[in-house]
Amino acid sequence: MKEIVSTVTSKGQVTIPAEVREYLGIKTNDKIAFVIDQEGIVRIKVPRYPNIASLRGAAGHLQKPVSWQQMQRIAYEDRFVTKNESNS
Repeated sequence: MKEIVSTVTSKGQVTIPAEVREYLGIKTNDKIAFVIDQEGIVRIKVPRYPNIASLRGAAGHLQKPVSWQQMQRIAYEDRFVTKNESNS
C-alpha cells in the first residue's frame, strides 16, 4: 500500500497528485466520488457511466409514476425547505 499526501486549502480544495490522477484515469472536468464505508474508511473512485442508459435506476425507483408537474412541485418544496433550514 502506498500513501500519498496532499494539502487542503482554506477553500477546502485539494490537488489530486498526478500519480493518483494517472492511476484513476482522471482528466480535466472529470467527477470523482468519495465513498465512506461503515468502518469510516474513505475511498476515492471515478464514477463511470458510459452512456445515459447506464444511469437507469441509479436514483432508485418510485412506487408509482409521477407527472412532470408533480416533479416540479416536489423540487420546489425541497428547495423551499432547504432554503428555510439554512436561514434558521
